[in-house]
Amino acid sequence: MDKLEKKLQTSMLIDRRKLIAGASALGVTGLLTSFPAVAQDKPKKGGTLRLGMGGGSASDSLDPLAAADAVPFMIGYMLYNNLFEVADDGSVNGELVESWEVRPGAADWTLTLRKGVTFSSGKSLDADDVIYSLNLHRGDTKSGAKVLLADVTEIKKISANQVQILMKNGNLDLPFNLCAPHILIVPNGFTDWKNPNGTGAFTLDEFTPGVRATFKKKAGDYWKSNRGNFDRVEVTYVNDPTARVNALISNQVDAINRVPARMVKLLGGNKNVTISRSAGTGNRYGFAAQTDKGIYANKDLMMSLKFGIDRKKIVDNVFSGYASVGNDHTVGAKMKFYDKAQTLTSFDPDKAAFHFKKSGVTSPIELMVSDGAFNESADCGQIFQESLAKAGIKLDLKRVSGDGYWDNVWMKAPFCATYWNNLPTVDIQLSRAFANGAANSWNETRFDNSQFNKLIAAARVEMDEKRRTQMYAECQSIVRQESGLICFAVADYLDGASTKLKGLTVSGRYDLADLRIAEKGWFA
Repeated sequence: MDKLEKKLQTSMLIDRRKLIAGASALGVTGLLTSFPAVAQDKPKKGGTLRLGMGGGSASDSLDPLAAADAVPFMIGYMLYNNLFEVADDGSVNGELVESWEVRPGAADWTLTLRKGVTFSSGKSLDADDVIYSLNLHRGDTKSGAKVLLADVTEIKKISANQVQILMKNGNLDLPFNLCAPHILIVPNGFTDWKNPNGTGAFTLDEFTPGVRATFKKKAGDYWKSNRGNFDRVEVTYVNDPTARVNALISNQVDAINRVPARMVKLLGGNKNVTISRSAGTGNRYGFAAQTDKGIYANKDLMMSLKFGIDRKKIVDNVFSGYASVGNDHTVGAKMKFYDKAQTLTSFDPDKAAFHFKKSGVTSPIELMVSDGAFNESADCGQIFQESLAKAGIKLDLKRVSGDGYWDNVWMKAPFCATYWNNLPTVDIQLSRAFANGAANSWNETRFDNSQFNKLIAAARVEMDEKRRTQMYAECQSIVRQESGLICFAVADYLDGASTKLKGLTVSGRYDLADLRIAEKGWFA
């Protein structure tokens, strides 16, 4: 028996970072006793935070199970809490979980909950609340996080503040899965999403989908003593990027997300504004084709489209260099287990023409783009159209309304614009988009590959670092060659804010301080 095997036989304590890195031990306890301030300055209380945000629509609701973009995610984090939280360095901390333990095999987890945490109604958090909340994302559910809990077989109450989670297949990344913005903790039996009852720092004041949402600081002290500093938060939907920038410059808002790359220099010259840039960890932009039916099931057609897009031109011209070239999967170059040796699919009109002719497709190729998907989608689509023309391939662009895009177009149109957030682990990044075929409600390309499904499941519990790296590399290769995603750019996150706003740190996951700037921030 070698040293690794001996370690697998014993239960031992290791550092949290080793756990989330896939350390060679499976008996693990994690503990978090405080929430450090996110900057060197001491947080101050008071004031109204005004946010101008892209990433929402008139079809938004207060139900986190249905949330699909930045604004509803932000709203959820103001009203509720997760069990775990992604730290700025990409590691994982307990949030409503105070400590946790995982047994050998990574399929048996025990979570110990924090005491003294209450919902807006005054009810104290307990195990029944957690069990109910997690079960909302299992079985027959519309939850976007269903795939993340697909391997959970049973959730048991050990005591009033302890929960046991049992899994069919072990997963070292379970704490990260429980950080999903859909998996928020609500009281046992709660169903009235229009009247939120959470453990977050704020209570809802007003919500008009597609227009604005306002919040008041919860009465009494927030259970995280150095967070929840603002008296009031106002979130205004501003999907037009120029309008967002102008709102920041004119001091109508204190912070904005999704600063257009072309406007970074404009904002950089304003002494009252600061730009937060997270290189290579932003959204993964692309076009998604449903490959389970119709012309996009033709592999040669898909290869012609992948060879026929000029990715570098899009990165240079549309994103002004504030992005890196994508390679048709959702794993960014900054992520652990990114395969640096993989073949990059570069623009090649000759190969595009060859595969298009071989496909025999004569039906029109129509791509739907919209500001509702991402603001630059039409510009990216135009470059795609021009580059395909060099291969003799005609692409029809159809620009559709941004209102209700994620409900009415995405997952319904055969070929449309899409993007994926930066998720904290390779497993979540790939599983969310590509695992388990149509059973995965977020599998936009209807990708269903048995080899991929087996590899991604095995990699979750593989303790040999070298072997795990190889498995994830193979997963990336399969997706790159076989899926219907054309991911052409991995953008930098670019936020803009007033210099008086503090706490806007670069996150290990989302923009605007992991979409928690309302909770983490304060005014100098």
